[in-house]
Parts: sequence; C-alpha cells; structure tokens
Amino acid sequence: MVQTVRLRLKPEEFADRSVLERRLASAVGQRVNDWRIIRRSIDSRQRQPWMDVEVKVALGDDSRLVDEVPVPDFKFVGPESPQVVIVGAGPAGLFAALRALEHGWRPVVIERGKKVEERLKDVVALQKDRVLNPDSNFCFGEGGAGAFSDGKLFTRSKKRGNVGDVLALLHQHGASEEIMYEAHPHIGSDRLPGVIRNIRENITSHGGEVLFSTTFKSLLIEEGEAVGIVTADGRTFRGPVILATGHSARDVYHSLDASGVRLEQKGFAMGVRLEHPQSLIDSIIYHNPKGRGDFLPPAEYKLKTQVDGRGVYSFCMCPGGVIVPSPSAQGESVVNGMSASGRSGRWANSGMVVEIRPEDFPEYLDKGNLGLLQFQEDTEKTFFDESRSINAPAQRMKDFVEGKPSTDLPRTSYVPGIHPADIGALLPPHVSVRLMKALETFGKKYKGFLTNEATLIGLESRTSSPVRIPRDPDTLCHTEIRNLYPVGEGAGYAGGIVSSAVDGRRAMDAIAENFNTQS
Repeated sequence: MVQTVRLRLKPEEFADRSVLERRLASAVGQRVNDWRIIRRSIDSRQRQPWMDVEVKVALGDDSRLVDEVPVPDFKFVGPESPQVVIVGAGPAGLFAALRALEHGWRPVVIERGKKVEERLKDVVALQKDRVLNPDSNFCFGEGGAGAFSDGKLFTRSKKRGNVGDVLALLHQHGASEEIMYEAHPHIGSDRLPGVIRNIRENITSHGGEVLFSTTFKSLLIEEGEAVGIVTADGRTFRGPVILATGHSARDVYHSLDASGVRLEQKGFAMGVRLEHPQSLIDSIIYHNPKGRGDFLPPAEYKLKTQVDGRGVYSFCMCPGGVIVPSPSAQGESVVNGMSASGRSGRWANSGMVVEIRPEDFPEYLDKGNLGLLQFQEDTEKTFFDESRSINAPAQRMKDFVEGKPSTDLPRTSYVPGIHPADIGALLPPHVSVRLMKALETFGKKYKGFLTNEATLIGLESRTSSPVRIPRDPDTLCHTEIRNLYPVGEGAGYAGGIVSSAVDGRRAMDAIAENFNTQS
C-alpha cells in the first residue's frame, strides 16, 4: 500500500533522516518500507518556523516506491521529418524543441546569442570590464534571461499546462531532485547552465538543430500563413514558426510591426532592485535576532500592496544573491538579480516594482503598438545618462522614502559599482510616488525592513514585455497569421522559466495536432 503522510517538523527534525523516518512510522502506525518527499514548504509566520512536509510512503507488501515520473520518448528525427522553426533558445524555445522530438518533428532553433558556456565569458566581461556584447549578455543567449537569474521555478500557471512535466524534464537533464518537491524550487545560476547544455545536446543528438549567432530578420508570410523565417545573414528556414524571442528582443517587435503583423501594447512593471544584508532579512522573517541558525535556508520575502490603484510588489527575490547589469544595447542602465544554488551570499535582493498600464502614459499612446516599449527604453536611457556607464545610480532606502539625498552608500553586491543619485527624480513620478508609499507600508509590516542599511539600485525595467503578440486562446496561433505561434515572455504569455517552458510545449502540441488534423 502507498499513501501520503503530512508532517509538521522543526527544521532540525527535517534535517535528521532518522528522526524523519521515526516520525513517518509513528504517523502510519507501522514500519515504512520506502519513502519520498513530494512537497516541502516553510511556515515562518510564528516565532518558531516549521517545515510542512508531504511524504509518499510504501507500506505492507510494497517494498519500494515505483518511480512515477515517466521518461519521455524522444524520437530521432531526420530530414524527412516535418520541420518546425523555433526562434529563441530560452525556456520556451528549448522546451518546445524537446516536445517536438516527442511528436516526431525536427526542431530548428535559431538563437541570436552564443552557447551558454561561451555566453558566461561575455557576462563576466560585462561585469568586470564593462564590455557589452549586444547579442550575448544577461538577456540574450542560450537559456534566455533566466539562465543567469537564479533558475527560480515557482509559477502560478498550473491551469495552462503540466508544471510537473517541466520540473521532471529539468531534473532529468541535471537539476537537483529537490526541485520536484520544494514549494519555491530553484536550480541556481551556477548549475542551470549545465542543465541547459544537456538539453541542447539532447536536441541535437536526436536530429534537431540549434544554430547560434543567428539573428531573426523577418517572417516568411504567404497568403496569410507563416511558412518560415529569414535570418540577418540571408538564410531561409521553412516550417511553422514558434516565436519565443524573450522580453528584450526589441528588434523583433520592430520587424513584426514593420511587416504589418498585429501587435498590442501590454502593461508591465518598473522600479528598482532593493538590496538588504541577508542576515537582516533572516532575522526579520524568522523572528530571531540571531538569524536563521543551521537548519533553515536563507530567508526570502514576498510583498505586495495597492497604491493609488496600481500594484506595487517584490519581484524575482534572490536570497543570498547578487545584482547584475542587464542591458541589451549600448546606452541603457538595467539591473537584475541572481543567486547560486547555495544562496550563500551576504546580500538579499529583489525587484521592487510598480504596475504600469498603457493609459498611465498618454504621451506614448500615439506612438502605436510599441509605445510602452519606447517608454521603457527612454527610462533606461535616463538612468544611463545620469552616469554615462553601467555604474548604477543608487540611494539608501530610508533616504529615498524621506526624499533625502544619500551622501554615502553601503557596500553592495553589484560588481560594476554604484554611486549616490536621486532615484526619485530619475523614476517617472507615477512610479516614484507609489514606490515611496509602498516601502513605507512594507516597513510597517516587517519591523526593520525600512532601513538605510538597504539600497535601491536602478533600473529594474525588464519585468515582462510591454508588448503582446495576440493569439487565439485555443489554437495558440496568431489571430491573423496562420502557423505563427507567439509564446513565452516575449509574446506576453508567461512570466518565468516554468511558465515559459509550459507555453512552448503547448504551442508544439498545437502544431502537431493541427498537422494531424490536416493529414
């Protein structure tokens, strides 16, 4: 017999395998033959943090648990197989390619950037030498923007597809088994590149193709149908098109707009990176001035409120992480956060951002479907022009809320360096005023959170795409162009690694179903 047991454990009990096994046996009233954790979360609402654990156990005649995660049937595909063209090797594109192999389709993945291991050299050069490669950076390259952003796998998109399938595929390609049961799973920016490389090698070993340093130029459209793409070097690749370019591919939006492909403005969020000492966040969240102790992970938080009709919230929180420069073109000041698998750094950071809707900036409405994209770009240039480099404008948190200049700044994880600036004046008033009010609210909720030990570093602007590529909710095809499947963050339908991967898989399912229907 197999059953699920729910336990509430102290952190030190969870860490001791013998204690955990005794608690399981006590809960079921008999010897446990085998067990596997299927979910773990931390409840830190009280002064004593607890681990809430769900465990699947084998009892009686069942000597062991049978692995319930099926291994996908990746088929070898050759030139005779139907071909799908996938633009972008981020999570949406790579997982669409894996799904194509399961359906017996040959994926051809077009990626403007480099392989993830070569891309790593470029992100190091950007941080240490301030040398930007516009096609290989924290936004562009194999793995997409998430490759160097902690590998956080938490998502709410469960109604759109099977999240478990995506987590299982990541585990099968090298991610830790912990991602299968953690409430807020993450892989880590140090381990995710290896997982991405394994996915690529799986694709190519089964007959698929991944082309690097290959930039999308335009769609091939015949009689209202996407039949392929043309690259910047003049090559043509034919087949149904999955557009998975990510939220920073501005040239793709401009190409589509110039070709008459219907686009729409979409709201997004903008703000700053907020960095505290991790020890301070530990003491606040775990209600202990001594910190987290030996058995709790680095604490994380999730904050949200409404200010004057707009949401203000924390985004992409990185415990024990670092802030990194994330421009994708010269003349932009953009930051993001990441953390390694151990999350052992001295600082904790998160995006602290304000919701933006198209009507909030009427001066950009007359700029057409790309109006908010222009607003995003203009604000990034404003931050860059303040310093003329990726040395980022920054301000102590309490000074910002009180409208005071910061004469000096604390140490930071941001390698290119920071300098004192008036963040409130650099941000659009719509964003600045709401952010000030929200930080005051958060400071009342968590005593010690609003402090000059924390630093605001700008600009956090790549939270999601300010453009949506419209598609039919059932077929996932563009509303006006057949066989064009916009997916992931860049198309406006996902918000992270897992939701993007789910979206890419769904698009490939739709292509295969449509092909079978027509055959």
